Amino acid sequence: MTTTTALPLAPSPQASTAIQAVETLIVEDFGAFVGRHSERLRVTVKGELKVEAPLIYLRQVLIKGRGASLSSDVVLACAERGIAIHFVTTKAGASLYTDGLTGTVQTRRAQLLAYQDQRATTLALAFAKAKINNQAALLKYHSKSRRASEPAISNELQVILHEVLDHDAELEELAARVQVDVASPSSPTKPPSTPPIERVRNALMSIEGRAAKRYWAGVKLLVPSELNWPARTGRGARDPFNSALNYGYAILARMVEQAVVLAGLDPFAGFVHTDRPGKPSLTLDLIEEFRQPVVDRTLLGMLGKGMQLAVRSDGMLDDDTRRSIAERIVARMEESAERYEGKRRPLREIVQCQARHIATFVRGDRLTYEGFIVT
Repeated sequence: MTTTTALPLAPSPQASTAIQAVETLIVEDFGAFVGRHSERLRVTVKGELKVEAPLIYLRQVLIKGRGASLSSDVVLACAERGIAIHFVTTKAGASLYTDGLTGTVQTRRAQLLAYQDQRATTLALAFAKAKINNQAALLKYHSKSRRASEPAISNELQVILHEVLDHDAELEELAARVQVDVASPSSPTKPPSTPPIERVRNALMSIEGRAAKRYWAGVKLLVPSELNWPARTGRGARDPFNSALNYGYAILARMVEQAVVLAGLDPFAGFVHTDRPGKPSLTLDLIEEFRQPVVDRTLLGMLGKGMQLAVRSDGMLDDDTRRSIAERIVARMEESAERYEGKRRPLREIVQCQARHIATFVRGDRLTYEGFIVT
């Protein structure tokens, strides 16, 4: 199945196709081929035309799973127009961007140097604060929506969200200790040559982990009982809800990585997540600000409306379910506006702005960095 996030402009001469004002083109059929025809991308499967997407509207192409192919003309056309091509799976992914939109070498030099000083801890604490507050915000949203229909669950969610916020207070205490540690770097147990982030990473990860444990306990109250959701597990999960979360996060990661690269940053040089070959640490750092408002809220909303998470015999989500998840997450990014810097902006723009704020902060053009918190 090949889908788009758009409305038809005009019917195609073939009844089964349409030319659409497409911002995101999603390609998922095994054997699909994406080619260029004049100023449009054309998707065919076994010679049958599925959809045409005018390049003038297009922002990104999501190729899901394996078995799809595209021509070099498509790659060049997208590169010339700044259109990203993302290959998305739950296990791994890749993206193609134009090299003319990747910022400056000064940004990456500053990013690498920032790891050695207080800038790294400022960023790490901001990522964690945003994550914890957005977890609490999502629980608060669902608590309010169930106040009349399910008062017992509403009350329990209220208790849990305050327990999550208790860990935000721990972050404040950790930030204060970091300031003292920086002012007295010659502690006998903390050599001054050790980067500040490495002195606080374990404490920071402990706070995040304990907050997440309470958050997922709250989410469990919102997941339909028939799904028999055991608990949150990451890579390799075979139950429907964890598989949906993992798939949604994989799509979000491609979008966040695009924002990071376009801001001139190196997606593999993070601050909280440690370095490892092939691990996009900075992407994983920044994605923490957006998991709840983009993926978790979308999936819980879909379940609340009665959507079934269908799986194949191997335990993986079936094609229709993956298509629905991808469409809803892309729509959430493109169409849902949140309050940000005094205005209401689409989440896609907010992700890009946050990446740029990281870049300006590490370069010294911005005095501090604040994570995105839903209000």
